[in-house]
Amino acid sequence: MNPSFTAHIDTFAADYLPAIEDQPDFIFNLPELQFPEQLNCAVELLDSRIAAGDGARRCLIAADGTVWTYEDLQDKANQIAHVLAQDMGLLSGNRVLLRSANKPMLVACWFAVMKAGGIAVGTMPLLRAKELGQIIDKALVSHALCDDALSHELLLAVQERTVLKQIKFFNIAPDTHARPSLEAAMVDKPTQFDTVKTAALDTCMLAFTSGTTGQPKATMHNHRDVMAACACWPRYTLRAQSDDVFIGSPPLAFTFGLGGLVLFPMSVGACSVLLEKVAPPVLLESAITHRATVMFTAPTSYRVMSELVKAMPLSVQLGGTLRKCVSAGEVLPAATRDAWRQATGIELIDGIGATELLHIFISADEAHAKGGATGTPTPGYEAKIVDETGREVPQGKIGLLAVRGPTGCRYLDDVRQKNYVKNGWNLTGDAYSVDEAGYFVYHARTDDMIISAGYNIAAIEVEEALLSHSAVAECAVVGADDADRGTVVKAFIVLRSGHAASDALTLEIQNFVKQAIAPYKYPRAVEYAAQLPRTETGKLQRFKLKAQQPL
Repeated sequence: MNPSFTAHIDTFAADYLPAIEDQPDFIFNLPELQFPEQLNCAVELLDSRIAAGDGARRCLIAADGTVWTYEDLQDKANQIAHVLAQDMGLLSGNRVLLRSANKPMLVACWFAVMKAGGIAVGTMPLLRAKELGQIIDKALVSHALCDDALSHELLLAVQERTVLKQIKFFNIAPDTHARPSLEAAMVDKPTQFDTVKTAALDTCMLAFTSGTTGQPKATMHNHRDVMAACACWPRYTLRAQSDDVFIGSPPLAFTFGLGGLVLFPMSVGACSVLLEKVAPPVLLESAITHRATVMFTAPTSYRVMSELVKAMPLSVQLGGTLRKCVSAGEVLPAATRDAWRQATGIELIDGIGATELLHIFISADEAHAKGGATGTPTPGYEAKIVDETGREVPQGKIGLLAVRGPTGCRYLDDVRQKNYVKNGWNLTGDAYSVDEAGYFVYHARTDDMIISAGYNIAAIEVEEALLSHSAVAECAVVGADDADRGTVVKAFIVLRSGHAASDALTLEIQNFVKQAIAPYKYPRAVEYAAQLPRTETGKLQRFKLKAQQPL
């Protein structure tokens, strides 16, 4: 490796990377995937764009209509990088927790961390103190940049944690409370910054995903991974253009959101609308207002919006600009695909990705979409269906989805790495088959993870929250089929003596869970039972509860 930048290798990440034999095989079978040893994704996505003369192009549009150009974003990111390095003492490889709704300032913070040689740790706005504490402990987070509106849970999480040494807050309301202000620290900082000369293999982000045990897993991604994700699916399947306007619902803490709303549009010089509130009616209205051309959201949103679109006058429907709609985060029902096409005339681009692989690796573009099937492997990736021994199964037979490509799973110091990667292939936890045309067809999850409205929810985490309620003696949580949301969290509850099932108690328990963990994890369906099905040894038989579906 070039001695001029060896010193910037993140020793923390290197120490906690999985053993080589436990890492997946990485393949680079496209010309676009031949990266140099020295690489920084902030230089490639932001600085290079401005050097090419695109500094005045629109880059980010806030919910209130405020526009940042590429040059605006670079100026802010450079100033924040100075704050991190000078005022907050950030060293290469330090982990920086980022906490905000989707806003331009969050994007500036992310690029600042890249420029300063740090590692960005995105957190979803809905996470509670307990969940934030798990992330801080796992990643050994030392610094944080947080929107003041989301400060409460973070401050609760750090009360007993000395590892997180420095926090600065942005968007602090005037005359409310004295906290270290990021904007105040930025004001006198130069808008020029010498970006750290990182290695392509330096870790630049930790993306957290819920584990089926309720303990979060940190997936490690380097600068090469970020650029590889931009070189595959968006180039060969999405095929966006520099004049496109992206919009969507996923939080930037999700790799689905980071890719779809920041990395991919910036890789082609396009712009993105960032929404803080993204209920389907808001997303639809904003798409019309901003004349969006590319949309990213989950199937649930498309299903709701298809009904809203049909009720609109033809002259208003999406402003006539929307041309590409991407669905991911959960399985796309054929009925939802049909409903959206009938309402808008647009064929959905379906895809499956994983936090472990950063973004989408199986998909189909509009011209090759096929109802009931996800698609075929994205150029740059290979996929196959295997049995539990790792042997490839015959066409049409259901098995485990195995994937490999230029990105892959590297869990931070986690024994579950051995479960996800076997024989050099990433096993995503999805049951698939391949049809006669070579399309990959989704069937189910193979673990106890529940995917609802694009969110990954660990059953055991919801169960732990339920069990802390005084009325709950036992409980079990599964995913239940739902016509509107695809899958919802359903709880089977055995009550303690002296408590009786009622709608009021159900509402109380649901609100209790919302306060204990992220609200999107609460059980939307609750069924009370005298007992739960167990084996002779007392092990819970979830499959029997799942067999009672649909609701």
